[in-house]
Amino acid sequence: MKVKIAVFGSEAVIKQFQSYTGGQENIEIFPLVYSDPSETETLVEKAFMCDIYLFSGALSYQYAKEKIIKKRLPAVQVEVDAYMILMAFYYVKNYKQQPLERLSIDVPDASKVDETLDETGIACDSIYTYSYGKRDAAADIATIVKFHEMHWKTGKVDHVLTSISEVEQLLHAKHIPVTCMRIPNLNIKHALEKATSLAAINQTNSVQIIIGYVHLKHKSAIQLEKGNAYGQELHSRLHQILHRYAEETNASIFSDENDRFVLFGTRDMLDHITSHYRDFPLMKEIEHALDTPVDIGFGLGLNAKQAESNAQLALETCGSSNKGACYVINERGEAIGPLGVEKQFNPSILYRSLIHKAKLNNELSYNFIDFIEVRNNEPFSSNDIANYYQVTKRSAERTIKKLLAGDVIKVVGEEKPYVKGRPRKLFQLNQTS
Repeated sequence: MKVKIAVFGSEAVIKQFQSYTGGQENIEIFPLVYSDPSETETLVEKAFMCDIYLFSGALSYQYAKEKIIKKRLPAVQVEVDAYMILMAFYYVKNYKQQPLERLSIDVPDASKVDETLDETGIACDSIYTYSYGKRDAAADIATIVKFHEMHWKTGKVDHVLTSISEVEQLLHAKHIPVTCMRIPNLNIKHALEKATSLAAINQTNSVQIIIGYVHLKHKSAIQLEKGNAYGQELHSRLHQILHRYAEETNASIFSDENDRFVLFGTRDMLDHITSHYRDFPLMKEIEHALDTPVDIGFGLGLNAKQAESNAQLALETCGSSNKGACYVINERGEAIGPLGVEKQFNPSILYRSLIHKAKLNNELSYNFIDFIEVRNNEPFSSNDIANYYQVTKRSAERTIKKLLAGDVIKVVGEEKPYVKGRPRKLFQLNQTS
């Protein structure tokens, strides 16, 4: 899964992030550069294609906080912790040749400065700290600059240590000695790890169980006509085919008391089935090898009992036809199938709708057509799109919104969530689009 991370920061900070993440294939940085942290409130709207929002500074997050909370956007911040402050102290003392006793500092949380001072034994009587992250409303740049300037002009400090690059620029213009804290790579690492972990949590689904019942459709009639030996031969050949299929999908296979074969699997088998709604090679192989109808019923569930019950229902659904068939009953009790029988749609009309109505680009449009074809035009959820494209749930939901807005798809039902939460909507092509 490739995570697209919107990073809000100054040009220098953005370059630092891009340099650190270079070569990491699982992360894509979407840079959102600002000249003033207050701009993040507007920049948030430009990050709608991203999976998670990463703010390089607490002040920039403060400006966007209301919108982040209102829209329930996943967001993380680079922490200005004791380690970052200690690194800044080391730089000021050893490279700026500046004593640490007379400083004016701005940070999101003043307790981190106190923690650092306690650890280093530095006297804090002549260190003045402005804490902007704990305030109800975001302090603006001018207020922070005024705080430092006042302490400089009154002779209380000899140097300013700021966590905001824009404050550094303004104080430098006023000829006030100032150093901006640099974000250590360790803090960048931790922020990115937190961002990717949160994106993964948003994407995670509970494990589903899938059970398949397979049996020869007219075994009794075949044995009556051609003898028991021939019937047993067909049964043996069917077992060999299913055994290979079980190995390919990391499933288990055994026989039950009803002379049926039972397949028991999880994600690998489910992925194979959902990727072959349209052609389903297992059915084709069986038909070619045995030249006799075979029914297959797959059942999905969050536990074995539910999957077993749904598999039985799927097998009974196959009985409505004299030919062999394959159906899936999902955990919502909905029938999907028959598998291997193409459900037609017009790719040309769909492509025009995707381009002109949903406003998707060429690549996304072709990918969605492939998705519909692979799933044989069966109903789908945002999770199905996320799994097919190997993207996060948020990315899939953004595509869904565009398709709905363009009237390309319509809501046809809901699926029960795998974990506690709201039901997820199911969609299907709007054939009138």
